[in-house]
Amino acid sequence: MSDVRTEHDSLGPHEVPADAYWGVHTARAFTNFPISGTPVGAHRELVAALGAVKLAAARANHDLGLLDDRRYDAIAAAAEEVRTGVLDDQFVVDVIQGGAGTSTNMNANEVIANRALELLGLPRGSYDEIHPLDHVNRCQSTNDVYPTAVRLALVAGIVRLAASTTALADAFAAKAAQFRTIPKIGRTQLQDAVPMTVGQELGAYAVTLREELARLADSRTLLCEVNLGATAIGTGITAHPDYPTRAVAHLAEIVGRPVVGADDLVEATSDTGAFVQVSGVLKRVVVKASKICNDLRLLSSGPQAGLGELQLPARQAGSSIMPGKVNPVIPEMVNQVAFWVIGNDVTVTMAAEGGQLQLNAFQPVICHGLLQGFAWTTAAFDSLREHCVDGIGVDAAKLAAAVAGNAGLATALTPLLGYARSAEIAKAALTGVADVRALALATERVDVATLDALLHPEHLANLARPGS
Repeated sequence: MSDVRTEHDSLGPHEVPADAYWGVHTARAFTNFPISGTPVGAHRELVAALGAVKLAAARANHDLGLLDDRRYDAIAAAAEEVRTGVLDDQFVVDVIQGGAGTSTNMNANEVIANRALELLGLPRGSYDEIHPLDHVNRCQSTNDVYPTAVRLALVAGIVRLAASTTALADAFAAKAAQFRTIPKIGRTQLQDAVPMTVGQELGAYAVTLREELARLADSRTLLCEVNLGATAIGTGITAHPDYPTRAVAHLAEIVGRPVVGADDLVEATSDTGAFVQVSGVLKRVVVKASKICNDLRLLSSGPQAGLGELQLPARQAGSSIMPGKVNPVIPEMVNQVAFWVIGNDVTVTMAAEGGQLQLNAFQPVICHGLLQGFAWTTAAFDSLREHCVDGIGVDAAKLAAAVAGNAGLATALTPLLGYARSAEIAKAALTGVADVRALALATERVDVATLDALLHPEHLANLARPGS
């Protein structure tokens, strides 16, 4: 029995592995694009979305009498297998490809057609019975199938990132509650500022991360507007007049999301602005997380010769030469993910700008970059929470002593002593003559009880304020 079969396209014959569900178009693309080494099948969300789009198309075509029951049942069953991950290994085309995603769409058409033929008891390649283009791709073009699938895949990525962001914010909030009253000195421009608490510092991280949930939700809504039914350039050529409405309705039901059709399909087919917006939101999320990780690395620096205010969990040996050294490897990993996402935002921007006339040919690199970015960021956030934030500790005695002896306490004296006298006290405290408390008492303008109340850590940090 031969280990290959021969298929034909407009370029002529081409051999295909006999056991492959993909066919001639995929085979040519596999040869043409040996670029990243990452196949489309590595992006589970994208393959699932392709299966959902093909299933929705089959249902719409069946509704309209364009697919008979026999072909519809087989195509629908095969598309469902694609959607649920049974055939991921058959999506072999490289994620980086020319043709605006045509190779990916062809890959999906051929896998579904050949699996449908198998379900009917027919050999792969029997395209007279079920054809990848005439039946599986009926009323469709790459130019509406691929961007619709990319949008749905990104929605899935956003949903997962939102969950990870929420969990990470919750972890910081839990630590904020644990260390609510532990005093420390806040800093501006890396210089000592005024007292606060560790809880306030970590709580701010929780808030800044939670702010991004609304931005992610906005992006999800934007992506749910699709151009399915547009076919080649938005005019709907070759599609039944009722196909767009039916296909979009079926797709919304299949994926369980508020998918709607674009009002102007010509505009929607050429416009990649949504991807620029999504990339910007993802960049904003990781920039914030990276800044937080910069803080964690700085606050835990030392531990003896640095700040040493936070104690991060020891995850692994930090040096092949220095015994006992431990590095903040988890925050460093998050920083690197952020650098990659920030750089990829430039790629997305340039790819979106580089589109011409009625279609943007560069959506594959947009798709891969954003899906990779969401996946890496989600994994990084989960690791940061589990392997770092959940285990953060503090040396409460060291922090309290640092606050008690810090010249920044003089700021609290200004309502009583005025700025000039308070500045003199701060300057004297910095010389080591005495601490702020002793210097303030020496002015004889404030009594012990008043001063103790004024310099109490909870008062200094204004913990009585609502929300603190």
